[in-house]
Amino acid sequence: MKNTIKVQRAIHNMTQEELAKKAGVSRQTINTIESGKYVPSTVLALKMAGIFNVKVEEIFSLEPSDE
Repeated sequence: MKNTIKVQRAIHNMTQEELAKKAGVSRQTINTIESGKYVPSTVLALKMAGIFNVKVEEIFSLEPSDE
């Protein structure tokens, strides 16, 4: 699964730590999601979309190998 969390954080001038606090997770969780090593739960994905005020589809997308 691809994601644009790093881009969204840059747009909103937000660190991994700040996003983690707002989302209620650890900085390490944000790091592993950004690097593609971890796929977040639906609840966490929705929280992040809300934090950035975008649709979930603007942050997360399936890669052909995920389908």
